[in-house]
Amino acid sequence: MSERFLNKAVTALVGNDAYYDTNGTEITNWRSPEGKQPTTEALNAKMKEIEAEYDAQAYARNRIADYPDFGAQLNKIYDDGLTKWKSEMVDPVKAKWPKDNSGPK
Repeated sequence: MSERFLNKAVTALVGNDAYYDTNGTEITNWRSPEGKQPTTEALNAKMKEIEAEYDAQAYARNRIADYPDFGAQLNKIYDDGLTKWKSEMVDPVKAKWPKDNSGPK
């Protein structure tokens, strides 16, 4: 698991007052007060849950990368109206990256 998922899992289980050292993928030393340390099983389960949520949002991250910048979108709305902006800029990106993460199409 990545360090990002590890840190999010610890924060979700313990809160912001967790102090620990990692080697990047696992906790090597807890420095939190007693009783603030989740079990390895709880930590692994939370990391898998967070990773699944992250993976489920791949389509959204891909859409953000494909949409034109805000300025271009506002110009399109101003010049051609909302209907053309939606059909020419938004809908093609949504079709390419559907919510079921099956893209690109």
